[in-house]
Amino acid sequence: MIDRYTRPAMRKIWSEQNKFARWLEVEMLACEAWAELGQIPKEVPPRIRQRASFDIERIDEIESVVRHDVIAFVTAVGETVGEDSKYIHFGLTSYDVVDTALSSLLKEAADVILEDLGRLSASLKKQALKHKHTIMIGRTHGIHAEPITFGLKLAGWYAENLRNIERMERARRVVSFGKLSGAVGTYGNIDPYVEKYVCERMGLEPAPISTQIIQRDRHAEYVAALAMIGTSLEKFATEIRSLQRTEIREVEEPFRAGQKGSSAMPHKRNPVTVEQICGLARVLRGNLQAALENVPLWNERDISNSSVERIILPDSTTLVDYMLNKFTDVVENMHIYPDRMRQNLEMTGGLVFSQKVLLALVDSGMKREDAYAIVQELAMKGWGGEGKFRDLVVGDPRVLRHLSREQVESCFDPSHDTKHTDFIFQRLGLVAES
Repeated sequence: MIDRYTRPAMRKIWSEQNKFARWLEVEMLACEAWAELGQIPKEVPPRIRQRASFDIERIDEIESVVRHDVIAFVTAVGETVGEDSKYIHFGLTSYDVVDTALSSLLKEAADVILEDLGRLSASLKKQALKHKHTIMIGRTHGIHAEPITFGLKLAGWYAENLRNIERMERARRVVSFGKLSGAVGTYGNIDPYVEKYVCERMGLEPAPISTQIIQRDRHAEYVAALAMIGTSLEKFATEIRSLQRTEIREVEEPFRAGQKGSSAMPHKRNPVTVEQICGLARVLRGNLQAALENVPLWNERDISNSSVERIILPDSTTLVDYMLNKFTDVVENMHIYPDRMRQNLEMTGGLVFSQKVLLALVDSGMKREDAYAIVQELAMKGWGGEGKFRDLVVGDPRVLRHLSREQVESCFDPSHDTKHTDFIFQRLGLVAES
């Protein structure tokens, strides 16, 4: 996944270097807070900040012996600090450092994803406005229904993406909490002021209550927002896959110069990108299941969540970043065929306007049951190849006893179906920039 569709900012967030740098910042801020409380000499925190550093190879070397990553980290940092190292990690438990740093990283990752979502919204808006009045057939159950516009389809995606932005903003708030409350959350060996001091400077809020860890329902909600984004992308991608089928071919994902679709069949233009997005959405939903199972831990905590999170949190945020950028490229560069849309709309000989004929007959005074029976009879003849539905309606004396030829003809005008398109766009706030 680490390619040009994954932003450098996201790759940096989950690097080992950045993780340990964030741990170190928590440790140094805690020393500063203790100094303000008079627990350690005021001259110590500046010296620690000046001297403290770490080497990842040295951390790994120590961890291979002690079998504990935070102890290995604190030991390695202590080697660079000297005598003042006795003040590092004072009163803290490992997850005071790990969870507070993790919340900071998740908040930062959310910011990247929100930027991605914003770009997708802009791309969807642009294409929706461009194709606001591009007529196409709407489909239900995969069968022709009534006319819509391609812009309306994209407007629906735009609205759903706005909801994903709202969900991601909430997830960002829910996860933006730190904790430095000690081994079981009672502040037994740490002053709550230390937590307040560190969290404020990390851009977090102190968790109102914690155990040894921040409660994992927060992380599960965060991953749920990511999984929902992925599921929306799968929904949009599935639609493009459907519309790209040879017998439909109204929309195609980008197919660039030099690209090849099949090792065996040179003619192929497969929807590989949107198929990839559909597959990756399954990974996100699988990760959500793991995040939900991380919520119930034994007593004040066990470590069963830790190994899971080392995979699902970096992977899920990186994956969503990748998928959003990939799909935004699809939206911006997809091939759209309005002429083909019109051909498909007309391929059933007017069958898709059956409701208009039905309602016109009812409006003329005919009983609905009688009108339905006539229109369905003519429609079934159209399906059976006995003529075009439009011609069958125009030539039926039962219809013409109630409707003039002009009234019948007006039933087959697709603009009737899309006359409220402007209203829908305005309600969504989808208007062209002035």
